[in-house]
Amino acid sequence: TVNEAGGQRYAGLDRFVCRQRIWEDMQQAGLALEQRPHVQRVPRSQRGGEIIEPLVSAQWFVKADGMASKAVAAVTDGQLRILPERFEKVWFNWLTNIHDWCISRQLWWGHRIPVYYISLGPGPEEAGYVVARSQQEAEQLARDRHGQDAQLTVQQDEDVLDTWFSSGLWPFATVGWPGPSPAASDLARFYPAAVLETGYDILFFWVARMVMMGLELTGQTPFHTVYMHGLVRDGQGRKMSKTTGNVLDPLDTVDQFGCDALRYALVTGSTPGQDIPLALDKVEAARNFCNKLWNAGKFVDNCLAGLTAADRAALAVAPRDWTPADLAALPLPARAILSRCHQLVDTVTAALEQLQFGDAGRQVQEFLWDEFADWFIEASKPRIKAEDLLGRGDTRKVLLYVWETCLKLLHPFMPFLTESLWQLLPHTAGAADSIMVSQWPLPYSKGAPQAGLPVDLEALRLFGSFQAAVRAVRNARSEYNVDAGKKITVLLKLDKEDFRKAMQDELAVFAFLTRADEASLRILQPDEQRQENCLHLIVEDGLEVFLPQNALVDRDKEMQRLQRQADKLRKDIDVLSQRLASSGFRDRAPKEVVQQASDGLRDLQEQLAAVQRDLLQLQ
Repeated sequence: TVNEAGGQRYAGLDRFVCRQRIWEDMQQAGLALEQRPHVQRVPRSQRGGEIIEPLVSAQWFVKADGMASKAVAAVTDGQLRILPERFEKVWFNWLTNIHDWCISRQLWWGHRIPVYYISLGPGPEEAGYVVARSQQEAEQLARDRHGQDAQLTVQQDEDVLDTWFSSGLWPFATVGWPGPSPAASDLARFYPAAVLETGYDILFFWVARMVMMGLELTGQTPFHTVYMHGLVRDGQGRKMSKTTGNVLDPLDTVDQFGCDALRYALVTGSTPGQDIPLALDKVEAARNFCNKLWNAGKFVDNCLAGLTAADRAALAVAPRDWTPADLAALPLPARAILSRCHQLVDTVTAALEQLQFGDAGRQVQEFLWDEFADWFIEASKPRIKAEDLLGRGDTRKVLLYVWETCLKLLHPFMPFLTESLWQLLPHTAGAADSIMVSQWPLPYSKGAPQAGLPVDLEALRLFGSFQAAVRAVRNARSEYNVDAGKKITVLLKLDKEDFRKAMQDELAVFAFLTRADEASLRILQPDEQRQENCLHLIVEDGLEVFLPQNALVDRDKEMQRLQRQADKLRKDIDVLSQRLASSGFRDRAPKEVVQQASDGLRDLQEQLAAVQRDLLQLQ
């Protein structure tokens, strides 16, 4: 409303009513020259929708250059580290060019500015101000200044503190500041903190204010590292906005894909300081990973079904319980997966300590999906059946241990799913009640392996060769379109004695993974001759696989297929040869086109030669 300065006719009127009356008075007085529509941008409050207009009023400012110089020195001296380091330039640019900080805000919510204005006598005239924690303290301070018997009133400033001023106090105000700080107090225990993770867009607005006020009021930086993540954008890299219509509502996304899937997609899709393009297909892929985890958890739980409580408890193993001797006594797949698990603990721990969160999460996913689920779970199925007959549980023990370790490594990224799966497992005596407070797996020390978790590098090498052989047979089955249920004959030629011995113990697992006929699967003797009428696969040095042709394909049908393929290649070769033989083509076509045709002819001839060799072998 208009105050008394507006005169008797306008004082007390609403601003919009007053403007209309002034216009009417101008028209009656003949002062209005013209009236026409005019379009303008009217600013409105984001929260309430009210029209915002400037109003000159008294504002409180904080002199900030002294605090800013301390914040600059904190980064320069190494007390505070900003990641990525390129944001240090932004930090210095803001703080070395800082102005006095206006902390008055005309809002109904927030911390009231603790300033009380003093009025003496019955009139409204002010007689200074005091800064106090309460109305009572303000009145006492006013009387100390103007006399105990003075007739006065105190009125608190109606403005509130700037949001960034209030939030700048957060690191220490939430743990007991400005009260006493004995060694057992929350302030002594939790301040300063370690790492602040936040968006780069509020590096100055919030982070710098926390550092400035922390140094000014406590003498310490509130944290030693600032980790800047990017902004979440849509799948095309555009900023999300309601106007564009590209906003992904996190609640809707959680309802569709789950909280852990969204969390994992965000964390693993981020690089320090880089914006995160978030598309629903990434969240869907994370949801698929959650489903993979759930299915793996069901398999582990089924492996424990029917066991007594004592048997279940006996399977629980802590990281420090594994010794190199224990590792050496295990079958090859178990030794390999356990060694890779211990290496994973080391690399994931290092990545987290270096704040490489995305890389850490991706490593766990790759291990669980590509190695644990696709290889060890499958390889463990025949082994578990065999061990049940012998009354042993080595494979179950390894399966359970690796699974629990991976759940712990993945817990920071998928807290809810990992907690649910962890609760299904047996645990060692004295274990925590929740994965959230359980012991982090101990890292493997490369410099002192005897002090860390054991790793069998030889087992990793041998199992790598085992995997290569399995892949070669699987690829051959796929290439020859062998029915998935058909078991084929596989012959192995192994020149290295250590791998021969390892493979001899794993023939049942190899047959299971390749759908080979276990009865005919065998390792050739070193002096056996090359196998005829076989598909010959050279997997690696000293490792060859022979697959009898009659076990892979129907001979007559395969010869017909190859003959049709050879006829087509001959026609294509004739067409391309005639084209290259044409002088008009060679003289007029660009050199690169002629060269491309020549290369194509050579490729077709090589394909025809390969098909003819296959035909000859079948004949």
